[in-house]
Amino acid sequence: MLKFENVYKRYAETGDVLKNVNFHLKQGEIAFLTGHSGAGKSTVLKLIAVMERATRGDIVLDGQKLSAIKERHVPYIRRKMGFIYQDYKLLQDRTVFDNVALPLVIAGYGHQEVSRRVRAALDKVGLLGKEKKLPLGLSGGEQQRVGIARAVVNKPPMIIADEPTGNLDPELSAEIMALFEQFQNVGVTILIASHDISLIQKMNHRVLQLDHGQLVVG
Repeated sequence: MLKFENVYKRYAETGDVLKNVNFHLKQGEIAFLTGHSGAGKSTVLKLIAVMERATRGDIVLDGQKLSAIKERHVPYIRRKMGFIYQDYKLLQDRTVFDNVALPLVIAGYGHQEVSRRVRAALDKVGLLGKEKKLPLGLSGGEQQRVGIARAVVNKPPMIIADEPTGNLDPELSAEIMALFEQFQNVGVTILIASHDISLIQKMNHRVLQLDHGQLVVG
């Protein structure tokens, strides 16, 4: 599903922030990406999302070499991914329904299909019935569930989660991880960047650990 092959990323001002990174995630695999602040986790996520390009090496997503993707085709590549963030990144003046529907609206789906998919996604995360609420009327855990519903509503084969439990207590964090495992069970590949070592240790999933830009565990 996702391959990093001898990947380097260099910035003129800081030098190499990733050095010869190699790993392969299979379809339906969950992995944690961890490491100290500045280890290169955010850079890995940006490369997968084609927000940045590798200086050297190859990144292959679902059979497509990302270095060969032209800029005009980047939005189509991103439709293969769902993104989940620590700070949720919800539109505060839009309802839960509208937030979850956004990827479908951008992709040009019709109203009936949007409605069907949004309600199905909200049902999966336990928020069916709250589609008319605004994000500020929800708890932090509920807002993160809205973010997850938005990430999966387009049925992407891969989810990228950047510190998805960073603002949640341990009980809510465990609930979010249980949701991820439900998506894994239907073949979704999930990469979770996290500093939460206690959570990582509780989960029986692969760990990719970066240290100063190099993959030391994985």
